[in-house]
Formats: sequence, structure tokens, C-alpha cells
Amino acid sequence: MPTDPISLTARLIRCPSVTPAEAGALVLLQELLGAAGFECHRVDRGETSNLFARWGRAGHPRTFGFNGHTDVVPVGDAAAWTHDPFGGEILDGWLWGRGATDMKSGVAAFVAAAVDFVTATPPDGAVILTITGDEEGPGTDGTVALLDWMRERQERMAVCLVGEPTCPETFGEMMKIGRRGSMTAHIEARGVQGHSAYPHRAKNPVSALARLIDRLASHELDRGTEHFDASTLAPVTFDVGNPATNVIPALARASVNIRFNDAHDSAGLSGWLQAEADRVQAETGVAFAIRVQVSGESFLTPPGELSDLIGRAVQAETGIAPVLSTTGGTSDARFVKDHCPVVEFGLVGQTMHQVDERVEVAQIAALKRVYERVLRDYFA
Repeated sequence: MPTDPISLTARLIRCPSVTPAEAGALVLLQELLGAAGFECHRVDRGETSNLFARWGRAGHPRTFGFNGHTDVVPVGDAAAWTHDPFGGEILDGWLWGRGATDMKSGVAAFVAAAVDFVTATPPDGAVILTITGDEEGPGTDGTVALLDWMRERQERMAVCLVGEPTCPETFGEMMKIGRRGSMTAHIEARGVQGHSAYPHRAKNPVSALARLIDRLASHELDRGTEHFDASTLAPVTFDVGNPATNVIPALARASVNIRFNDAHDSAGLSGWLQAEADRVQAETGVAFAIRVQVSGESFLTPPGELSDLIGRAVQAETGIAPVLSTTGGTSDARFVKDHCPVVEFGLVGQTMHQVDERVEVAQIAALKRVYERVLRDYFA
């Protein structure tokens, strides 16, 4: 009997696996995959639970990989939900619950596709599934831990498909062949406190920091590249915490987030930030300290065999030729790209992270068919 990805999604939703809780989701998948002949290993690190599953011989040169996550973001105001966020209810053709879109449906679809494919037509090759509980969290002990574990044991995927939701409005319309980089700079301006009636006796960090932030936000980083939109810089905080209107404070802080394309890397952008801060410091006498957090570098899987393979499967099952895109935020593909070529394709993501997150059940079944076709064509 074919593995039903819809009921599997519902069962996964009923596992309240808010990062970093495993809540039974990986146990459920390990039991299903183990029964189908996959060699399974729990690759837990820190508070994070991860699952590695392989069908076929380790080290086979034709090894197709899937990557996904079973952890979810918090539900927010539970009273605002129309349906139990961990109920996995199906009503009027929709499956409701936290993780329905992002991305327990994607995991269920590729697990069901892989199980049925190796059972019905055992390939000359191997299939690897890497499933983490840390994608919505810090990202340090999830897919990174799985890839570390694989490297130590010489386990390797030749290519990988990440099952994140990639379609804006219509199933089949978009796949991701890359992602922008993301970094946040936390900037501290330290001046000299003084009386606001005698500003010449102080060094005002507020005006100096405002000058720096304006210069950063007004600067054109680039005009886009062949596969990427223009990079962006957004100020996200500006904090002084001064309740006294007759006092110039000594300290002000701000943060900016940069989403950057393949014209940049985080090191180059960090150098630019510091150079701009040095200029304002020379002009004002206010000292700046910058702390940078990098979520991921920009990357691109050039259009070619892998994107063609997935694009053909999507078009065959949906009648739509997917656009090759690099839009959106970050995903665990930013880690997989250092291991092997990687492309993302999944469901419509309109309700992910929202109250009343939900997915059309027909899409889950269609996604399984796409993934099955990808596997058939890859091993043909």
C-alpha cells in the first residue's frame, strides 16, 4: 500500500516539536524509515535532535539526498487559532496546524516518496534523508551537526533537494537555486555625556550614530546580479534609553540587517561597515564598536543538471515550468551547499509562521508525486 503523505503530515503536526523539542516527530519517522529498510541514526547534538537515514550502500556515487526539518516556531496566541495548532485536523480540503506548511508536509512528502520508491523499484544507488530539529532555531546543532557526522563517516550525497516551501502563490511556480546572505551588525556609539544646553561640552553619540545609520541606509550596495536582486540594508533598531531631555547620553546603540547577493561576502561588508564608522568617528570624535553576526553567506547552484531534473519533474506533474529564484530568507540549504549541489522545491508558503497555518491536502499529494518523479528520473 502506498505511503500516505497526508496522514503522515497530520501525525507529525500532532507532535508539538517547537524548537528544540523533538516531541516524537523523529521517532515516528525513524520507525517508518527503518521498517522500509533505511539504515537510521540519531545524530543529536546539544539540545537538538536530528535523524540520518540511508537506503542503499554508503559511498555510492549516485546518492540522492533530501533535507528538511520537523521543528516549528511557537504558536503565538493559541486562543487566536481557529483549530488546535497541534491537532492536525483536516477540514474542507485543508490540513491545519503549526508546521503544516513549514515544513512537516515537505518532510512527509519526501519520506513517503522515498519509502515507496525504494520499495517498488530499488535503485542502483542510494537515497539519504537528513532531517533536523534546529532549522527554526540557532542552526548550530541541526543540519550542521548532520553534515559534520556525515563527513566523519564518509557519508556523502551527490545532490540534495531541500523540501522548504518555495512557491509564493501557486504550487509549482518556483524553485530556489540559491539564497541571499544574511548578516546583522550591532553598532555601539560611545561619546561624552553632558548637559543638553551646552552641547559643545559633550560628544553626542545620538547624532553621530544617526549620521552613520543614514549613510549606511542611503548607500547603494549594488544593482543586482544575474540571478539575484539588489542587496539591501535595513536599520532594525535604534536604542538610547535616555529618559532625561536635559542630558546628552554617553551611549547609543543601533542594529542593521543586510541581505546580500553574490556580489558580496560577509567579510567584505564587515570591512565596509567599519570604514564608514571610522569616517564618522573622525568627523565627530564619537567612538564606534561593531559586532557582526553572520547567518549565512550568499550562494548559488548554477542552473544545470539538478535544476533541470527538478524543473522537468515539476512541469510533468503540475503543467508549470518553475521559475529559478534566489528570493526569500535563509534556509538550511546554506549549509548543504558546502557539501553538494542543492536546490529547494516545496509547497506554497503563504501561511507559514502565521496563526492558522494550513496547507491544501491536494498539494501534499502532488508534492509526493513530484519527489517520486525526481527519484525515478535521477536513477533512470
